[in-house]
Amino acid sequence: MQTGMIVQDIPPKRGNPRNSEGAFIDLPDGRILFVYSRFSGDSAADNAPASLAAIESSDGGLTWRDERIILTAEQDQAENIMSVSFQRMQNGDLGLFYFIRHGFEDGKAHLRRSSDHGQSWSEPVSCVPARGYYVTNNDRIVRLRDGRLIVPAGYHRTIDSRKRGFETWDGRSTAVFFYSDDDGLTWRESNLCTLNARTTRSGLQEPGLIELANGCLYGWARTDVGVQYEMFSHDRGATWTAPQPSGFTSPCSPLSMKRDPGTGSLIAIWNPVPNYITRPSQAKIWSGGRTPLVCAISRDEGTTWSEPIQLEDDPACGYCYTAMHFVGDNLLLAYCAGGTDDGGCLNRLRIRLLPITR
Repeated sequence: MQTGMIVQDIPPKRGNPRNSEGAFIDLPDGRILFVYSRFSGDSAADNAPASLAAIESSDGGLTWRDERIILTAEQDQAENIMSVSFQRMQNGDLGLFYFIRHGFEDGKAHLRRSSDHGQSWSEPVSCVPARGYYVTNNDRIVRLRDGRLIVPAGYHRTIDSRKRGFETWDGRSTAVFFYSDDDGLTWRESNLCTLNARTTRSGLQEPGLIELANGCLYGWARTDVGVQYEMFSHDRGATWTAPQPSGFTSPCSPLSMKRDPGTGSLIAIWNPVPNYITRPSQAKIWSGGRTPLVCAISRDEGTTWSEPIQLEDDPACGYCYTAMHFVGDNLLLAYCAGGTDDGGCLNRLRIRLLPITR
């Protein structure tokens, strides 16, 4: 596999301080639709005003048309909206999953549908039948071979004490998986997965999953203890094994993984160097140690992995929240790639076209 080429950069600008986390999907006429979080105003914080913006490519991802806004936070009467995933629904509709934040005590993944290829959208349906704050990353929603939809989420406990003048938000996350057997109309909840490490301040954050060839589900979550933690489900996501350290060393940064439809191999994208306490940093902005960004391939369902290929390595930048999309013999990657000039590692969005060696 080669490192490919950058085909699109979407930097921040005045009145648009951050462009981040998105997802791809193919449209029936051959176009590729990419939707991402477009922040407005002066702040790039996660709870700052944001809308969902769309760009399209008609040449396999080589060039992209100008953006258009498809949904606003005002339409959802929310603080902001972000973190898009796509799935094709069973009736052919386009399924748009995204995170609606009403506050740090109320945040959940929701689903809207489009029967006209993204020109208009249905009313949103919550994918989380519980109260609270449940983080779901971009490009994370999975449909199993039998049709079940699964939404991975990281639950953060909050105490709403505004009557006393303050509100608390627990950074320690519990991983939980919500699943639907009626194409997203109703949802049920798995058991909870917790990290039994006394020193962690992260818990199991921003979980993801993939279906293995034998039907087992492989799940993972980022942590602040130097590795991604992994868990398994043998009943289609209803229950999960106790989390344990995986072979993916990492800072507290998300791992992405998908299956190559051409070969059946698994491809993983992540930051492999933990953010250990004496690790030197050249970044003048917060980056969380999210460099380098690497890619590896497994041809035996994750038992072993190839030597990682380095895609990005600027020590003054951070690379994270990758979306993956296969186009013929290429892999499209979209990820945050901000540096000092951008004001933060989350503020610049980059799309890379990566040739796949098969």
